[in-house]
Amino acid sequence: MILKRLRSTPVPGTRDTYTGVDFNLGFHIRHYDLDLAYRVEPNRLEGTATLRMDNWKALSGLTLDLQPNMVARRVTAQGSAGRTVQVARFKQSGGKLRITFKNEVPVDTEFTLTIFYGGNPRPRRTTWGEIGWEELENGALVASQPIGAPTWFPCDDTPDEKASYSIRISADDPYVVISNGVLTGKQSGGSRTTWTYETTHRMASYLATVQVGEYVRVDLGRNTHAWLSPEHAATDAFDQQQEMLDFFESTFGPYPFADYTVVVTEDELEIPLEAQGLSIFGVNHLEGWERLIAHELAHQWFGNSLGLAQWDDIWLNEGFACYAEWLWFEHKGTPAQVNVEAEYQILTEKPQDIVVGDPGPRDMFDDRVYKRGAITLHALRGLLGDEAFFQAIRRYVATGRHSVVEVQDLKRELYTAARGQELATSRVDELLHTWLERPELPECP
Repeated sequence: MILKRLRSTPVPGTRDTYTGVDFNLGFHIRHYDLDLAYRVEPNRLEGTATLRMDNWKALSGLTLDLQPNMVARRVTAQGSAGRTVQVARFKQSGGKLRITFKNEVPVDTEFTLTIFYGGNPRPRRTTWGEIGWEELENGALVASQPIGAPTWFPCDDTPDEKASYSIRISADDPYVVISNGVLTGKQSGGSRTTWTYETTHRMASYLATVQVGEYVRVDLGRNTHAWLSPEHAATDAFDQQQEMLDFFESTFGPYPFADYTVVVTEDELEIPLEAQGLSIFGVNHLEGWERLIAHELAHQWFGNSLGLAQWDDIWLNEGFACYAEWLWFEHKGTPAQVNVEAEYQILTEKPQDIVVGDPGPRDMFDDRVYKRGAITLHALRGLLGDEAFFQAIRRYVATGRHSVVEVQDLKRELYTAARGQELATSRVDELLHTWLERPELPECP
């Protein structure tokens, strides 16, 4: 069965204006099967990627995203339902794997591509720093937002193209391998162990991750656990993780995945990083970082379950995650208004030259997007009242669960809440316009 595209608006041209990467048009990838072998000491990755696909236009060829340090050596294709799909040739250039078929593939054909590849994975340099597969002092981590996934596997690296994943990766003993989804297999042989993970829900490519290190597992509660180095296994930094998860469930709705995993690397990291179903912290985040522990957990709802249709709506991820921090501290006794006023004061001292609803690639991860996005939500809460506001957010989360969302999806639920409060929906529009579409900082709500 051919599934509909997740997004509700057409593809905006042929290039992502935020990342500068050309879209891979004409098809959907429904499932990635990644069979990987990693050697830690030489930082060597060998892989076979089998992509289950279907196409919404006739294809004489297609492109996938793959960085040049990962070299494709062979590409094969296999059609289904009696249709023949054959690869004529392939080449790599400009960060793309370019595949040409022997004959045009008719519309609505289901087929698989298998890419045999390998190399020394490394992060790519971008506007937002070096992202992707990163070699650590003793292992590796993957943090790919927004375009780091092609540093380790061939993919359609755009946020609204979600797919399911099977990830099998072998590594030298005694290294632990952690990835997205549920661990469904662990097999040792010789001096290596193969770890198999299956995602239970579709995932954007930038949220796919592999973490390799010498870790021990520590249970944090019924839904959550951590992987830490042995010398830090007794940390109390995540003692409130289960309570935090329970609180967010009561606020936003059921946790969207099977469980939640925390990984703490032995290296220091500038900021924590989220992936689907897990978050990655540096050893430097073990003390005094409760705010960011809440922030990364909240992304499991906002960003991972509710994915973005396109990057200009990044405030939907970061504004909600930031506001979740303040809601957590409110739960513990500090009203959100206290944090709103403190952050608002900081905003008044910064340039007012950013449009939060479309900040542009240079500013998409600017702290003003995070904080103004969060204050926007607080202003909406003040307009609608607590009961109506949180009911609207829970409906927004439930409706967009495991899909992609745009601002219009949030507006729909806010309009319903406004009408229930006998408020004109224009009040919602006016508030969102003031906070999201104008650079000037409005009055503190």
